[in-house]
Amino acid sequence: MIIFKSFTFDSAHFLPNVPDGHKCKEIHGHTYQLSAYFENRLEEHLEWVIDFAEVKEKINPIIKSIDHKLLNNIEGLENPTCEIIAIWLYDRIKAKIPILTRVELNETPMSGVVYEGK
Repeated sequence: MIIFKSFTFDSAHFLPNVPDGHKCKEIHGHTYQLSAYFENRLEEHLEWVIDFAEVKEKINPIIKSIDHKLLNNIEGLENPTCEIIAIWLYDRIKAKIPILTRVELNETPMSGVVYEGK
């Protein structure tokens, strides 16, 4: 069974590697939406994959570390494309919740990335 939990955060960034004149070279912000997916069989007694409260408890500190921050100042996010942010989030969530199978990160309602750890 696969479950998911979604989170939002607001962060600013700029993309230093794009050509001069590209609009993303300038500091700008997004309201990101993160969905984290977890796969496992149901626990026998509780009949759930994982407690959503546990997921929230473990992911909220990660989100707090980048919420309302300039992402370029965060170690590992010096070139914070949506793809790099997704990898950064995946690695940190997977370290806390090993049954994580993928993250989906939207930087706008219509643009985002799916990362499955590959």
